[in-house]
Amino acid sequence: MVRPSPPALTAELGTVEPARLERLRRLGYLLDDSIPIPGTRYRVGWESIVGLVPGVGDLVGGGFSLYIILQAARMGAPASLLTRMGWNLVVDLVVGAIPFLGDLFDAGFKANMRNLALLDRHARQPTQSRRASRRFVALLVLLLGLMLAGAFALAVFLIQLAFSRPVL
Repeated sequence: MVRPSPPALTAELGTVEPARLERLRRLGYLLDDSIPIPGTRYRVGWESIVGLVPGVGDLVGGGFSLYIILQAARMGAPASLLTRMGWNLVVDLVVGAIPFLGDLFDAGFKANMRNLALLDRHARQPTQSRRASRRFVALLVLLLGLMLAGAFALAVFLIQLAFSRPVL
């Protein structure tokens, strides 16, 4: 069963080729949503199945996900939107690398469908999407900066602790 396609992207993304966009939608559907789980309304995709292969499966799925982001860049998506899409991919890859629990997360997170939804939202409401993506990037930079400062403070504390105590 093929799901109906979301609204087509507008010229905001540059010269959008409907065939390219439809290929991306089909790829996202195949990767994240194409296989129904019997007895439920839930669906998984081929990325979840391939992800069960340790190590290689996540890299193969990540390669297909990266292809979607590269196509969005070719269509003229702004850097803030591409960063947001890249973050979805990084989360999918890092958490997906955890044996078994990562595969369950990957089946539920559906990074490709999230990225295609971001791309479609940007096409329909470019100003709001750009603003939201910029806020996301600013928050991400702030959080990463705080993590880096915390790691530096912890390192300084541990060094001081190591050199201030007598060794038994």
